Amino acid sequence: MAAFLQWRRFVFFDKETVKDPSENGKNFQLPMGISACDSGRGHIVLGDMDGQIWFLTRSLQLSRFQAYKLRVTHLYQLKQHNILVSVGQDEHGINPLVKVWNLDKKDSGSPLCTRIFPAIPGNKPTEVSCLSVHENLNFMAIGFTDGSVVLTKGDITRDRHSKTLSLHEGSCPITGLAFRQAGKVTHLFVATLEKVQCYTLSVKEYPRIDLDTHGCALRCSALTDPSQDSQFIVAGEDCVYLYQPDERGPCFAFDGHKLLTQWHRGYLLLLTHNNKSPSKSDYGSRQTSPTEKHILTIYDLDNKFIAYSAAFDDVIDVLAEWGSFYVLTRDKTMYMLQEKDTQTKLEMLFKKNLFVMAINLAKSQHLDNDGLSEIFRHYGDHLYTKGDHDGAIQQYIRTIGKLEPSYVIRKFLDAQRIHNLTAYLQALHRQSLANADHTTLLLNCYTKLKDSSKLEEFIKSNESEVHFDVEIAIKVLRQAGYHSHAVFLAERHMHHEWYLKIQLEDLKNYQEALRYIGRLPFDQAESNMKRYGKTLMHHVPESTTILLKRLCTDYHPSKDSTDRDSLDRPVENKANPEEFIPVFANNPRELRAFLEHMIQVDPFSPEGVYDTLLELRLQDWAHEQDPGKKKVLQEAALSLLRSDNTVFDKALVLCQMHNFKEGVLYLYEKGKLYQQIMHYHMQNEEYGKVVEACKRYGDNEVCLWEQALGYFARKEENCKAYISEVLQHIDENNLMPPLLVVQTLAHNSTASLSVIKDYLINKLERETSQIEEDERKIQQYREETTHLRTEINDLKTSAKIFQKTKCSMCNSPLELPSVHFLCGHSFHQHCLESFAESEAECPTCTPENRKVMDMLRAQDQKRDLHDHFHRQLKCSNDGFSVIADYFGRGVFNKLTLITDPPGGKSGAGNLEAEFNRDLLINTKRNV
Repeated sequence: MAAFLQWRRFVFFDKETVKDPSENGKNFQLPMGISACDSGRGHIVLGDMDGQIWFLTRSLQLSRFQAYKLRVTHLYQLKQHNILVSVGQDEHGINPLVKVWNLDKKDSGSPLCTRIFPAIPGNKPTEVSCLSVHENLNFMAIGFTDGSVVLTKGDITRDRHSKTLSLHEGSCPITGLAFRQAGKVTHLFVATLEKVQCYTLSVKEYPRIDLDTHGCALRCSALTDPSQDSQFIVAGEDCVYLYQPDERGPCFAFDGHKLLTQWHRGYLLLLTHNNKSPSKSDYGSRQTSPTEKHILTIYDLDNKFIAYSAAFDDVIDVLAEWGSFYVLTRDKTMYMLQEKDTQTKLEMLFKKNLFVMAINLAKSQHLDNDGLSEIFRHYGDHLYTKGDHDGAIQQYIRTIGKLEPSYVIRKFLDAQRIHNLTAYLQALHRQSLANADHTTLLLNCYTKLKDSSKLEEFIKSNESEVHFDVEIAIKVLRQAGYHSHAVFLAERHMHHEWYLKIQLEDLKNYQEALRYIGRLPFDQAESNMKRYGKTLMHHVPESTTILLKRLCTDYHPSKDSTDRDSLDRPVENKANPEEFIPVFANNPRELRAFLEHMIQVDPFSPEGVYDTLLELRLQDWAHEQDPGKKKVLQEAALSLLRSDNTVFDKALVLCQMHNFKEGVLYLYEKGKLYQQIMHYHMQNEEYGKVVEACKRYGDNEVCLWEQALGYFARKEENCKAYISEVLQHIDENNLMPPLLVVQTLAHNSTASLSVIKDYLINKLERETSQIEEDERKIQQYREETTHLRTEINDLKTSAKIFQKTKCSMCNSPLELPSVHFLCGHSFHQHCLESFAESEAECPTCTPENRKVMDMLRAQDQKRDLHDHFHRQLKCSNDGFSVIADYFGRGVFNKLTLITDPPGGKSGAGNLEAEFNRDLLINTKRNV
């Protein structure tokens, strides 16, 4: 059977008769006597038997010009240039002329003929059988019935720039010529009734290759598109052959006597009739009987189907122009074959369930991905309906990226279709178009199928081939109980949190989790130890403590670190040990070891480390019963207090909580809380240590002695010895007024007069001695004052006799002029001018006088310093001395007028009462 009988037939073209718009819808009439046809550049070119060339535009407007005197036999319209080449006769006989027309230029209303030359080869009279022109206008080939081929090389539009040569000689008529350009190589295919040959024109001497030993009839050859590699088509009696410049390609068996062969936009057009040619001598005569039917068939060689087939009466030619095929018949009728759009053709195929053919057709028509995806979907739906689920899923896989995945997933959610669903989800992941839900579904499919091999292949693919959300995969695997797979994914993709969570919460593999943390970079190791430290400490305390020691000193990941970059970083990483103390909540032994290690390695550890270690040592000290060990623990606790790294307030509270006396007293002394030391001994009724504390710290705070006296005075026990010792110190340093001492001891029922007898006697004796000394000084000052007053009076009332004979400055005899001062000093005038700062002052007495004047000025300035007076009065041990000093400065010399308030006492009385009250208060001092 012929091959084309196995091909499916379709009607992909719509046939209609071309109507004349100017004749009210009547059929368009072609000119009479058409002898040659061609198309291109937006018009159809026709030549007739009267030598005229007609141009038919798309709007069916005809125009013509007289090209030859007799007739036109051949036309060739170039596609890339507006150049027309024609062959015809101007006189009777065999003398064909070739004319080249420039259609862009006009000559008396007709196209410009740029070249005319005779076509007879070697002056031998023969007919032209075929014509072909290269699109670059450098080659033109003319075939003759005697088997000759004439090649014109150069600019074909001009005589002077081209030359003509005989390329081929033979005995069989030339039936087909075609130029092929591939890069810089130009070939010329030549077909005769008996042979197919190829010339290489880009090489000197034009080498020839014989491609086949059978040829074709006239007009039964054509050249395919460059998309089909520009193959030369030869339509024989039984087959259609395709040729490359160096070999024969595929062939197709198409029956029927071939009259015309055309190639356009991927379609092969064959015009045939059923009656075979009687002999080869008829190489292509166009003379046919008026009643003969011609069959036009359009083949799609790529997709192997017949796109259209119909019978026509007496076809002259078939031309391709304006996106359609035009069939010209001898009854002057023109038919148009309009190709259906791609979508219509696809729908026709869909109706016949020819999806494979639809896919191939869409690809050949360069349909976009969206269109192809829609075809795949239709094909998949068809197969799914037929029950071919495996085939359907393959088609659905081809729609990935265009078709919503849920459309497919819903169809295969049935448990019996889980294999197909798995295949689709795998493809979805391979194209990196899966979301978290798809990953979850795929992993659930693996787990439902219990296909561990597929599951491992999926999760253990190369890192560059991972097309899923790793975190979602870990969650699903963990939920399904595939903990080992989940751990593998978490470790491989460095999801540290998930790895540790599975190891600790699911697998209970604490040692492995601890090892993994030790391999992490510092920041992640620190955060994970804060998160899981308590759990690890509970189950593997020793190993956890070791890792924490590393983390808080100088941490470096283990050699098999999960972060390779961290091994190259010389940065010192050190965590704050104070933040990890809560990890040891129920492990005091490990906590003690950790803290002691920290202060040993880093003496400048945070204060919290020292405070916590102090608390631990105090707890041990409090619970220890062995005196020897207790002493060692006491020294250890005190060593921490002496390190100056503990927080004072916290350490004091801890010592007080554990009743650590030595630590409390040390911290009081360290903080200069001398009164607290005193109170501590008082509370514990340690009388001797109270006195000892006064002796040690009394110089810093004199009030301690007063507090000690008050403390012993309130005791009902017999504390006479301690009272006597305190009184002795108070007496020696004059710390309290006697009246206040007496009032203080009056509260003690056991203290008798004998306790303060010696104190009072000593006090009175010293007071008496002081009074006598003061009276002696008063008498002395009175005598000096009387002497000074007498001297002043003498200076005011009597003359001063200067009897000095020597200068008080240079000790030389006085000479006039000289200067004498009332103080009794005399000077040379030049000595006074040289050494004295002022002529009105004696240089010898000036220093002493200035001291006196400065004292007077200072007293004047301090007269108004009331705040300073009150503060000095409060702080002084002897308030009377302060008041006496201010009296001496004249502070109270100013007249102060006090107005009595209504109904009140006199102002003088109030002033005196206020003064006495202040005096009493400030002389008592704080007890």
